[in-house]
Amino acid sequence: MAKVSLTYLRKIADIQKWFGKLGRYTVELFEGSGGISILFWRTLATAMSTRLRWRATLEQAYKIGVASLPLVMLTSLFTGIVLALQSSYQLRLFSAEQFTSDLVALSITRELGPVLTAMMVAGRVGASMAAELGTMKVTEQIDALKSLATDPIHYLVVPRFLASCVMLVFLTLYADVIGIAGGYCVGVFKLGISHYQYFNRTVTALILKDVYTGLIKAFVFGIVIAIVSCYFGFKTKGGAEGVGQSTTMAVVVSFISIIVFDTFFTGFFYLIF
Repeated sequence: MAKVSLTYLRKIADIQKWFGKLGRYTVELFEGSGGISILFWRTLATAMSTRLRWRATLEQAYKIGVASLPLVMLTSLFTGIVLALQSSYQLRLFSAEQFTSDLVALSITRELGPVLTAMMVAGRVGASMAAELGTMKVTEQIDALKSLATDPIHYLVVPRFLASCVMLVFLTLYADVIGIAGGYCVGVFKLGISHYQYFNRTVTALILKDVYTGLIKAFVFGIVIAIVSCYFGFKTKGGAEGVGQSTTMAVVVSFISIIVFDTFFTGFFYLIF
């Protein structure tokens, strides 16, 4: 009887621990979501009501956009090549290899271009933002800015926010062109599709909606990367270990947010168009 009671009490304790962890994770989720939302609205209000720091914004634009061109190029090029190879393998079963250009163009511009570009930038630039601001936080440089009556959001976040939004759009356009070029290499040199036929089918398949829906996604992804990275940078504590944890969290949350927003906007555009 005593053994049964002890086993029962252990099960009750395990259940209580499980609910305790669930509650803690739920609180952390809502706390993080609320903190990110507040930072976004404060950043937006600050950007609209104060003088912009153009020099700092251009420096961030170079770091986010120009420095990411090689990585985006490689990712988009090989994505277009692989997509063309895989799709042509299936289309060959229906003798429809000429539609490879349509599939590559639509897939790149609607989904793969903005999503893969955002993930590459989040992994490279988002981690850098979180580490930089996290280091400033643990070394009390952000507190020093406040003591000098300087708003950290205006000084640190707004330039990164503006640069990220704008450069993600241009990087996505760049990724679309490179990805279609990768599919072109496979279609022309591997599948035997003529140059004219490939370009003609690509232009015919694409409409303006396909391009600007991808660019809208890229703009939103730029907001997500900047705000999430800056939020976790500002929340850093605990020295070097805390900087590493903030960097990891910034990248992970950015990736998850990109997938969530991509799903939302894909469904939204599907319903309204």
